[in-house]
Amino acid sequence: QVRLVESGGDLVQTGGSLRLSCAASGSIARIYLMGWYRQAPGKQRDLVASIAGDRPYYVDGVKGRFTISKTDRKNALYLQMNNLQPEDTAVYYCYAKTVLPEREYWGQGTQVTVSS
Repeated sequence: QVRLVESGGDLVQTGGSLRLSCAASGSIARIYLMGWYRQAPGKQRDLVASIAGDRPYYVDGVKGRFTISKTDRKNALYLQMNNLQPEDTAVYYCYAKTVLPEREYWGQGTQVTVSS
């Protein structure tokens, strides 16, 4: 089992910055992929960024603005978000995938609101 707890969500103005954190505990040695998803009101949950090993991946809408990082022990995941826009408003979820067995885990989410 893996437990994920997000923090860092807040209300910011357009152009502002936030850093989201995700604390992971439990069977973290089995994690091989971690990421951030977001879900805006009335929309599906979509991938924002992920990282496997040292290889980050970003969706097009956040490239150059967001940076994903993690600790070597995989006990923490971060998302630095710069130049935030109103369309970034959503609940942000931390995600982890493990091997042996292969399972997916989600945090409870943290709200990010960007005012125009």
